[in-house]
Amino acid sequence: MYLSKSRDTQESPDVYIAERLFSSSLMMVVSRTTPFRMNMDHFKKGTEICNYSYSSNILAVKLNRQRLVICLEEALYIHNIKDMKILKSVFNTAPNPKGLCALSVNHSNYYLAYPGSFTAGEITLYDAMNLSMVTMISAHASPVAAISFNSSGTNLASASEKGTVIRVFSVLEGVKLFEFRRGMKRYVSISSLSFSAYRQFLCASSNTETVHIFKLEPHSPSKESPSWSSYMEKMFSAASTYLPSQVSDIMHQDRAFATVRLSMSGLKKISALAIFQKVPHLVASLDGHLYIYSLDPQEGGHCRLVKKHRLFESDNENRVSDLEVGSPSYASTVATTSSLDSPSSSSLTGYSEDGGANKGELIPEHEFADGPVRLDDGQEFPPVNFQNT
Repeated sequence: MYLSKSRDTQESPDVYIAERLFSSSLMMVVSRTTPFRMNMDHFKKGTEICNYSYSSNILAVKLNRQRLVICLEEALYIHNIKDMKILKSVFNTAPNPKGLCALSVNHSNYYLAYPGSFTAGEITLYDAMNLSMVTMISAHASPVAAISFNSSGTNLASASEKGTVIRVFSVLEGVKLFEFRRGMKRYVSISSLSFSAYRQFLCASSNTETVHIFKLEPHSPSKESPSWSSYMEKMFSAASTYLPSQVSDIMHQDRAFATVRLSMSGLKKISALAIFQKVPHLVASLDGHLYIYSLDPQEGGHCRLVKKHRLFESDNENRVSDLEVGSPSYASTVATTSSLDSPSSSSLTGYSEDGGANKGELIPEHEFADGPVRLDDGQEFPPVNFQNT
């Protein structure tokens, strides 16, 4: 991970959490040297805006235009991002050693999701804007391992520690909309779930070599002439009513629409779906490289590798960060201990100890003016060259 002109990263290169506010210059950074402290940096100017220290190690940082959420093992802190005041401290949450949480980036649905149980697959939905509980979703039988909102904040995807079934829920109703089966032969550790921008696809990556892409479309009666496949589908659907519930559930679970087979397994991978030149692509990050695969939105199947970026170059070479192309950052798990107290803050002149701004808003309005990175815009950086290199 590379931050241009960042004083903090030059002094502390062991950054393990870096979250950028859309395409602005604001970056939230946590290093292994001080894992209990979060720094807010303006990385183009190379200046630190402020920093907050917490009573235990920070496991995840999530942010949107209104809220910043700090996730500890058994607590969540919700800040107002424009002046960094603490609006809500949620203590005694279910033990969350992986720092699992998700925050919607939609301006009208600022929902926060985090595990509601350490032993069961329950997800707590919280309204981070109005600071109130929304609902509890019983998503899986085993503990939750991955959660993610779509771009509008209306749907929530989840996977359990078994990693065999992925479910998509409606946030407002809390009802299940889709259910996909990633595999049956082995349990895996799913490391990321990501919706496409227009809610057409959902991708899942794990510690195996395969990334699965599922198509989010409801089943509808076929208007075409009967075929052998449609006949078999109807036959299995009818037979499932007489089978045990576990077998029936498996028969009704959809399989992957498309797949990407990476070169290695056993590593934690981050993947995302993006639009390049009006064509959907999957972006996968692992082993210090960024891989871009083309996705056929009609036929699916095996995706083709079209570009490979090296993430870490020498100082005098161009660098490409997975944050710059809209992919979530990699956040390592850090063990947490100690009691839960209010975080302390420090910053440049004009910032008060109680977490508020003394001289107006901490972050200038222009930092919030730009929208998310548009990967379908040819002028948006980083440029993507699809020619063979």
